[in-house]
Amino acid sequence: MRVIGQLQNEPSARRFSDYLLTRGIDNQIDSESNGAWKIWVLAEEQIEAAQTLLRSYCENPSDPKYLAAAQAARAQAEQRGRDQAAAEKKHFDRKRLFSGKVQFGILTVILIVACVAVGLLTGLGDDINYLKHLFISQFDMKGGGYLARLQGLPEIKHGQVWRLFTPMFIHFGEMHLLFNMLNFYFLGTAIEQRQSSRLLAALILVIAGLSNFGQYLVGGPTFGGMSGVVYGLFGYIWIRNRFDPGFGLQLNKQSVIIMIVWFFLCLFGVIPHVANTAHGVGFGVGMAWGFISAKIANRST
Repeated sequence: MRVIGQLQNEPSARRFSDYLLTRGIDNQIDSESNGAWKIWVLAEEQIEAAQTLLRSYCENPSDPKYLAAAQAARAQAEQRGRDQAAAEKKHFDRKRLFSGKVQFGILTVILIVACVAVGLLTGLGDDINYLKHLFISQFDMKGGGYLARLQGLPEIKHGQVWRLFTPMFIHFGEMHLLFNMLNFYFLGTAIEQRQSSRLLAALILVIAGLSNFGQYLVGGPTFGGMSGVVYGLFGYIWIRNRFDPGFGLQLNKQSVIIMIVWFFLCLFGVIPHVANTAHGVGFGVGMAWGFISAKIANRST
């Protein structure tokens, strides 16, 4: 980086700086105490060319090509800004929560508040008087097994269909609640803002219902948590974007790795007492939904 010369005022310096940019020469300008403006060129191999251009500019600074160059440089800067904004909108990154620009999805916030409220009412899983009304069932068939449990669920058979979904509001401990709410906030808000609250509601109902039912068949009725839904939303965004690049939502590589590693740590018992079937069913349903949605979107374009 080296100074190639100076110009007497800021408008002239900015005009020449813009002209250099249109010629592919990165530069910057700095003011001096005497009012002049220094021209810095960043790449050593471009200094000679920039000096030649500066001499030509000083001979005829009013040449229309310099004004045109300034306008072109501004247009390029505006386009870069639009491209960057579009890229940031497409790139879903959990670090945005701490960027100072926090955004919320209405349905996402409502469900987070509901989970926190249920957590307080149930003592984070300690108060059975409340939990028995939220579990998928109060009863487990003697001997367990898939076929035996299929014959169970008396409350749902008598109309309490909401029990298919209410286990997602139950959380056992502060970390269980915090982990699920953070991930649900990122994923739910992203889908609401990119698509709609209605689609998010449909995703949650289908994923929660199927993942809770699957977990009941494998492990019985005493489970809870939003993680089946979280993995379903994760799978939906991940697969939808892989097969529909124009979808407009992306998960960064680090987020994908963390979610998959966490999934297998739970699956192999490194992290115990986890509703792994709910994770797996939710993940599978979300991926299937994302794949089908991508195929439909590609067919319509």
